[in-house]
Amino acid sequence: MTTRRDFHRASIGALACLPGSSIHALGALGRLAPLTGAAGAAALVTATSSSQAATGTGPYQWRSVPFGGAGFVNGFVFHPREAGLLYARTDIGGLYRFDAVGQRWLPLLDHLGRDDADLMGVLSIALDPGNPDRVYAACGTYTGEWARKAALLTSNDRGLTWRTTELGIKLGGNEAGRGTGERLQVDPTDPRVLWLGTTRDGLMKSTDGGLSFKRVSFPGQHVSLVLIDPSTGSGNAPVLWVGCTDQPGLFVSRDGGASFSRETATPAQVPQRAALGPQGDLYISFTAGGPGEVPNPGYARTGSVWRRPPAGAWTEISPVKAGEQPLGFGYSGVAVDARAPGRLVVSTLERWGAGDELFLSTDHGASWTPLAARSRMDSSGWPWLDNFQQGRRRMGHWMADVQIDPFNGERAVYGTGYGVWMTGNLGAPQVQWAFTVKNLEETAALEIKSPSGGAALLAAMGDHAGGAWDDLDNTPRTGLFAPTSETNRSVDFAWLNPGVVARTSDAAATGGYLSLDGGASWSPFGPSPRATKTPQGWTAPAGRVAVSAKGGFLVWAPERQAAMWSRDRGRSWQLCEGWPTDRESTLEPVADRHVEGVFHVFDRANGTILSSVDGGRSFQIVVKGLAKLQAWQTAQLVAAPGAARHLWLALPQGLLHLPGAEQAPKAARLITEAWLVSVGKGAPGSAHHSVFVWGKANLGGQVSDGLFRSDDGGSTFVRVDDPRHRYGRLLSISADPLEHGTVFIAPHGRGVLVGRPA
Repeated sequence: MTTRRDFHRASIGALACLPGSSIHALGALGRLAPLTGAAGAAALVTATSSSQAATGTGPYQWRSVPFGGAGFVNGFVFHPREAGLLYARTDIGGLYRFDAVGQRWLPLLDHLGRDDADLMGVLSIALDPGNPDRVYAACGTYTGEWARKAALLTSNDRGLTWRTTELGIKLGGNEAGRGTGERLQVDPTDPRVLWLGTTRDGLMKSTDGGLSFKRVSFPGQHVSLVLIDPSTGSGNAPVLWVGCTDQPGLFVSRDGGASFSRETATPAQVPQRAALGPQGDLYISFTAGGPGEVPNPGYARTGSVWRRPPAGAWTEISPVKAGEQPLGFGYSGVAVDARAPGRLVVSTLERWGAGDELFLSTDHGASWTPLAARSRMDSSGWPWLDNFQQGRRRMGHWMADVQIDPFNGERAVYGTGYGVWMTGNLGAPQVQWAFTVKNLEETAALEIKSPSGGAALLAAMGDHAGGAWDDLDNTPRTGLFAPTSETNRSVDFAWLNPGVVARTSDAAATGGYLSLDGGASWSPFGPSPRATKTPQGWTAPAGRVAVSAKGGFLVWAPERQAAMWSRDRGRSWQLCEGWPTDRESTLEPVADRHVEGVFHVFDRANGTILSSVDGGRSFQIVVKGLAKLQAWQTAQLVAAPGAARHLWLALPQGLLHLPGAEQAPKAARLITEAWLVSVGKGAPGSAHHSVFVWGKANLGGQVSDGLFRSDDGGSTFVRVDDPRHRYGRLLSISADPLEHGTVFIAPHGRGVLVGRPA
C-alpha cells in the first residue's frame, strides 16, 4: 500500500530553504522586466544531437491507479466454442479481454501511440467461431475531417499482438449510435469472409480475412448491426440480417449480400441488437429517435422487441409498450440462452422516468419478469459509485448490451454508461450483480497533479468528478470529489501548503470547490462574475484554476472567459487586469512554486508569458518573442520549485526552459516537439529536478514520439514508455515530487496510470 498523508514531510527537494510567504518578498522577480528579442526566439531553434544514456535508467513498469470503470462499455462478445472467453469494447478506452481467474479485465490496445489514438474507439468486435485465438476490432473514434481514418485490427493471439489494416473510411466509435451492433461479423462457414457495417459508408465485405474490403450494394449509409444466419438462402448462400439507421428498419439478404429487401413486417425503427436462439428463433430490439436523431446512446423516444420463429412470421414481444410510460424509451440489449430454447433477456434504453430495466423470459417473450426489483447491486469495492447512484437501486443507464454466457445460462453481463455488471445467478429469486470493473479504467482524467505532500495523486475527471488518492492500490474513499456525477475540469494545490486544494466543476452552482484538508472536505466557491452559459445556451466549461505557493490566493480562468482572482480562498472573485484577450484558446494560469502570490500564463495567440506579483490582481508581459500558436495547437506552461519564475514550456516547436526571472530562455535541444511537460523529484545527488515530456525527441539521430525523462536540466533524455505501453493520447501528466522517476499519466479513456522504473 502506498500512502502519503503527512503534510510535513521534508522530502520536497529544496523546500526547507524557500523564502517566506509575504507577497511583497518578490526578490528576483524585480519589476517584471521582460525578456525579449533573440533570447526568446532563438530558444526554439532545435538542434540535432544524440542522447547520452542517463544513469539509473531502465524499463518502466506501468499499472492502473484504480478508480473503476466510469465509462461507456457498449458491447460484449462471448466466443461460442470456448468457455469463458469474453471481450468487451468501449467508446474511447479500447478493447478488453476478461481474465476469469483473476476476475479482472486485460486492456488490449495500450500499444497505440498518439498518431493512432483515434483507434481507441472500438465500434465493433468480431470473433472467428472456428479459431478462438483470432479476434477482430473495427476501430475509429470520430468521423470529423480532423480525425484519423479507421482501421481493422486483427489478432491471432487473443489481443497480445495486432495487425493493422487501413480501411480508408472513418468510423464513429464515440458518436451517436455506437451502442448498437455487432456490426462486424465473421462468416461461420468461411472465415475468410468478413462483413462490416459502417457509420456513414454503408455495408462492406472482405473475402481475404480482413486484408481488404469492398462496399456492397446496400440501401443505407449508417449500418446499425449485421447478423449472419446459418439458415441458407438461394444457392446455399447464408442469410444476412442488416439494420439501418438513416433508413430506419431491418433488411435481409438471401443471396449472400448481392441484394437486400426491407422486412416490412418489422417497425420503421433502428435495429439495435439481434440474437439467434438455439432453435433458430431470431430476436431483435429496436429504438427510434426523432427526425434526424441517431439513438443509442441518446435520443431514445420509442422502441420495441420482435421475434421471428423459423416458420417466418414476425411478432412483437415487447415487455412493456414504450408508449405506456410518461417518457419515451427504447430497447437495446437482447441475448439468448444457448442451452435453453425460449429463454432470453432484453434491456430497455433510456427509460429515464422509471429507470432502465432488464426483463427475463423463458417462453420466447410471451411473458416477462422484470429483474430490477429482485436484483441486488454490489458496488462495495467502488465507493464513487454509491455516491454516483445517490442511493437509488437502479440497474444503470445506457444499457446498450447484455449477453448470456453460451456455456452457462446463469452467467450474464451487461454494460452501462459507467461500467460493467455481472451475475452468476440470473434466474434466482434474488439476482446478485457485482460491479466487475477491476482493471477496466475508462475515465477521462482531464487534469492530474501529484502534490508535494499529503495525497499521492489528485485527479479531476470528466463525468465522475475525480478524487485524491492516499492509497494507490484502491479507489479513493474519503478522498472522493463529490458529487461524483459532475465533470471536474481542473485541480491544483499549494506547493508549500499542500493541504490547500482547489478544483473546478462544470455542474457546481458556483463553478468550483476549495479544500483545506487535502481533499477530505470541500467548500464551494463564492459568487463570481463568470458566465455560466455559453452563447449557445450550454453549460459553460469551468476551466482551469491555480493555487498560490502557500494557498492564500487563487486564479481561475473559466474556458474562453476572462480570468478572476481571489485573495480570500475563493469566497469572492474579481476580474484580473491585463489577462490575455484571446478567447479562442483555453488559457491556463500557473502558480509560481517559489513565491507566494505569483502567477504566470502563456498567451498562445501573441507568443508571450505574463506574470502577476500581486496575487493575480494584474498581469504584465515578462517574456516576449515566443512562437505564436493557433487555437487548436497544444502548449503547456508549468512552474518548478527552487527559483522565482522557474518555468518549462511545451510547444509544437520544442521544449523551452526558463530557469529564473533574470535568465534567458533556452531550448532542450533534443526535444523537437512537446505536447505535455511535468517536473518531479530529482535523481539522488542531482542539482536538477527531473523533467518528463510527452512529445518527440531526437535520440541517437532518430526522431520518435513518446514519453521522455531528463535528470540533467534537459541536456539529455531517456525514453520511459515502450512499444507495448503508449496509451494513445495523453490528457495530462504529473511527475511525483517525492519519488524520483515516478510519473502519473492520464490517457484519454484509460483512467490514470502510474509508471515507475522497474
